[in-house]
Amino acid sequence: MEKRTLGRSGLEVSVVGLGCNNFGGMKASLDLEGARAVVFAALDAGITLFDTSDSYGIAGGSEITLAAALGDKRKDIVLATKFASPLNRDRDSRYNGSRGYIMKAVEDSLSRLKTDWIDLYQYHFPDPRTPIEETLRALDDLVKQGKVRYIGCSNLPGWQLVDAAWTSRHHGLHRFVSTQAELSLLARGAEKDLVPAIAAANMSLLPYFPLASGLLTGKYRKGAALPADSRMAMPYFQRGMTDQRLDTVERLIAFAEARGRSVLELAMSWLVGRPAVGSVIAGATRPEQVRANAASVGWVLTAEELAEVDAITGS
Repeated sequence: MEKRTLGRSGLEVSVVGLGCNNFGGMKASLDLEGARAVVFAALDAGITLFDTSDSYGIAGGSEITLAAALGDKRKDIVLATKFASPLNRDRDSRYNGSRGYIMKAVEDSLSRLKTDWIDLYQYHFPDPRTPIEETLRALDDLVKQGKVRYIGCSNLPGWQLVDAAWTSRHHGLHRFVSTQAELSLLARGAEKDLVPAIAAANMSLLPYFPLASGLLTGKYRKGAALPADSRMAMPYFQRGMTDQRLDTVERLIAFAEARGRSVLELAMSWLVGRPAVGSVIAGATRPEQVRANAASVGWVLTAEELAEVDAITGS
């Protein structure tokens, strides 16, 4: 599988990553046996980026499950996790980027992940109560201590990315090499402000929800009954199944099928073709989903095809 470097760093990742938010004890999540099957399917497919968080699962369950599933394969992957979502929320703010929190959070993650270092440690959500300089200084110390190799972020607006890049440069601190944000053919809001900020800060984008919670897999069709065991059968996800979105999906399916492709190939290849994208973070609950995601990024869309996709998605 193709690999790309993140930002202006030396960290190489596969263009398709595995999101591990399905691991660790939450409802409908994978047990250890299921997680191990997914992990080894990813390894066999050439996926090297495994993305988790201390807040995924129950009491850090995703990190614990991922470590157990990987075993001695830990050394063969790029291990990414996140901090800033306290398991015991005792502040007015839901998120915490303070030095005190970070120093404890990293030790807890290292313990759960059964590793001596984290390849990519990511600031999960911005904490409005903590200056970005404090967060960056703490992360800089972790890099210098060898506990963290590179740092990234997630869910920061464009102006905060640029501010963080300036702060790192001004104070001589390690800088964020990547950021995670939602981007897909059905959610293109990041293109307006965030993508230009990523370019200005010399970072890479790691898109999450690339398949719009399954809408871009072709599994859900307008007018068809929802599979009872599907994610979209849950009330939380049904909010995304508007008539407008389903109409767009049908047009994208027709566009892909007219070219002998699937809508999954269209969704993933479109993302991989975006200049800022380093790796596409795709979750999976079955090995066949991992294999399909890994095999879906070989379509290089022409300028004419991209223009048609823009017209379909209204962008």
